[in-house]
Amino acid sequence: MDHIVTVQEAVTAFAPWMEPTDAELDAIELEIPAILADVDLVDAEIAALESRPVELGARRTRRARRKALATRVALANRAGCEEAA
Repeated sequence: MDHIVTVQEAVTAFAPWMEPTDAELDAIELEIPAILADVDLVDAEIAALESRPVELGARRTRRARRKALATRVALANRAGCEEAA
C-alpha cells in the first residue's frame, strides 16, 4: 500500500522570516479606518436586510456607504501625496 504524503511545509508552521515587515504593518495601520468603515457598511446592509424596508435603514446604509467612500478617498489622497513627495 502506498502512503500519500505532502512535501510542502505545514500551513500553520511559521518561521521568523514569515512575519509581516514593519512596512507591511504600517500599511495595514493606514488602512484601518477604511476597513472599519467597510465593516460599518456591511453591518448597515445586514441590518437593512434583516428588517422591513424602512427609511431609517436606507439612510443608515447610505450614510455608511458615504463614510466608506470618503475614507477610501482620503486614503487614496494620502497615498498620492506620499508618492509625490
